[in-house]
Amino acid sequence: MVSRRGPLKSAVPSNIVSPVRRCSRTACGRPAVATLTYVYADSTAVLGPLATYAEPHCYDLCAPHSERLTAPRGWEVVRLTDGSAPARPSGDDLEALANAVREAARPQERAVEGGGKGARGADPVEVGRRGHLRVLRSPDN
Repeated sequence: MVSRRGPLKSAVPSNIVSPVRRCSRTACGRPAVATLTYVYADSTAVLGPLATYAEPHCYDLCAPHSERLTAPRGWEVVRLTDGSAPARPSGDDLEALANAVREAARPQERAVEGGGKGARGADPVEVGRRGHLRVLRSPDN
């Protein structure tokens, strides 16, 4: 049987409830960027990246309130940095990358030594591997 009323609409549209989590501080409506948790047994306040979901004993804070956070006397504040944010590459990083690309593009010249080790002795030794990257030990070491 087909309904004459049409598709079901949401119960009550609201402009009051927002899907963005807000700062827990009174009268602050800014969006939350960090979560504050207290570890009472260690007298520690832990301020870290915004938690995946809101919990009853945690406080979401906006950027200004998280920067100005202080703890009671005798307590320690531990600030955890967000590792998921991409760090901006420095000049040294870009130069190291360019040098690695230049080195990889150079033709390999292997000196074959007579007697002793042969061509295989000049190759670096693989020490470790992570994905497609290899860690090589210098043949001199």
